[in-house]
Amino acid sequence: MKTKVWFVTGASKGLGLALVHALLHKGYQVAATSRKLAELKAAVPQGRADAFLPLEVDLLKEDSVRQAIDATRARFGQIDVVVNNAGYGLAGGLEELSDAEARANFDVNVFGALNVIRQALPHLRAQRSGHIFNIASVAGFTGGFAGFGIYCSTKFAMHGFTEALEDEIKEFGIRATVVSPGYFRTNFLESSSLVVPQHPIEDYKAVRKMQSLHEGSINGNQAGDPVKAAEVLIRVAEQAEPVLHLFLGPDAYDMVEKKIEKVRKEMEAVRDLATATNLDK
Repeated sequence: MKTKVWFVTGASKGLGLALVHALLHKGYQVAATSRKLAELKAAVPQGRADAFLPLEVDLLKEDSVRQAIDATRARFGQIDVVVNNAGYGLAGGLEELSDAEARANFDVNVFGALNVIRQALPHLRAQRSGHIFNIASVAGFTGGFAGFGIYCSTKFAMHGFTEALEDEIKEFGIRATVVSPGYFRTNFLESSSLVVPQHPIEDYKAVRKMQSLHEGSINGNQAGDPVKAAEVLIRVAEQAEPVLHLFLGPDAYDMVEKKIEKVRKEMEAVRDLATATNLDK
């Protein structure tokens, strides 16, 4: 049996489920969380009950997260790898989405992950080892998706706090990686994972076009294989020097490279003007 114990949120479907299957197949011990325990148990074969701990967790409640972390340590003795995978998509223009809709997306995608990090770190610090994977999106690096501004901003936030986290925890021998997948063939674009605006505004043609594209022609036709993505996460977790930024998929690489090139060009276009800003000596 592999020695590392994994703790995976949002494990009843998508990348989280693919990761749990791969980990159990390879002999790891896994604690997995979902909002619905029955759904999680149905999705994961029970052949290795000694190595699998399914947990019903409300990530927005710190007590619920703490109990899950404690239950994992009680069953397996430790936690080594934390994967913040739980989250959902939100479509809609910034004007269309209410404060409540926007905050709900941040609650799950950002503050849910922070709750897990906050509860797991005391144990990782005590053992002076560990690895935290935060599953963001390529949309957390390049935000050029009309109608996905709030979702993108939650994933941009994940990029930001993971970069800071890496700097905060490296003295304890703990590593952090922000994972940014492109399009993978999961149920992410189905109604169970993609929320649409309650009050759409007819004027926003670009927003409706992008929303329709994702719900229609992209959904079910994504090129990425979540099983292969799970294998990459496991291999990176086993590296002596894991990367901080992990982009997944050739489409993600293409989008990131285009964003970097665009930023370089824009910086050069105004370099003389934008760097003449120091106080005169």
